[in-house]
Amino acid sequence: MELEIDDKDLKAAGAEVFVDGGRRGIRIHGWLIETRRNSILNSSSVQQWEQKLETSHLPEMVFGENTLILKHLVSGTKIHFNAFDALSGWKQEALPPVEVPAAAKWKYRTKPSQQVILDYDYTFTTPYCGSGRIEIDKDTNGRDNSEETKTLNWEVCKEQIDVAALTSKEPILFYDEVVLYEDELADNGVSLLTVKVRVMPSSWFLLLRFWLRVDGVLVRLRETRMHFIFGGSTNPIILRDTCWRESTFQDLSAKGKPFESAAYNDDPSIISQRLPIVMHKTQKLVIPS
Repeated sequence: MELEIDDKDLKAAGAEVFVDGGRRGIRIHGWLIETRRNSILNSSSVQQWEQKLETSHLPEMVFGENTLILKHLVSGTKIHFNAFDALSGWKQEALPPVEVPAAAKWKYRTKPSQQVILDYDYTFTTPYCGSGRIEIDKDTNGRDNSEETKTLNWEVCKEQIDVAALTSKEPILFYDEVVLYEDELADNGVSLLTVKVRVMPSSWFLLLRFWLRVDGVLVRLRETRMHFIFGGSTNPIILRDTCWRESTFQDLSAKGKPFESAAYNDDPSIISQRLPIVMHKTQKLVIPS
């Protein structure tokens, strides 16, 4: 999605957009927000990833160099999204494989000389909500460029993302979507992890979405939304809303919803209204002053 950005809007917001090869981004109100996109992992990189993740299975298309980075320059708060950390979450969660009669033949494409036993989650479902840390530059006297890092402290909260404010007709200064990995389950569905970001004069907003459809069996949607309002309180906060939904095709049909897989090829944001909530929580991250 390419947007026509009005230079007047950028100037009024005190923002600067940049493009550098596979990097695109914006600098605005002390934030550096950028995306990086590249091709899928080659065979040697796939082997390296399999060794590090201790697995012999990866999605068909892993965009290992794709990322979204949001960094608050003064505090060093950095939030980023990448395929490796997402797949680490998949490996750690280790959900049981979805039961489907056709699944036994799906993975022969990976190692045709071996008997395939589906003893792993071939849907690559991940609990991943993003990566982050605080990077503190210790180079105060110009002698040492090393960095000290601290983990981010997300706290459960009652505050909610103001969805109504996000629907206002505010100019979009920057937008991008990054695919982290994708697998078509041998034409029996789709497993897709993406992250989108948009920046307005008043705030930035992102959506990390894992979308799964196993035809005739299961629909699963895991979404994480983050929102930050510029020029807020003395201790500005990032709100993070995480919602997991899923249902079997059988349960959907029993509730009068379509059973045909074609009915679930549309925008997941529309389909989500048909899916019951499995888990929902809201957290906040206080940006240190």
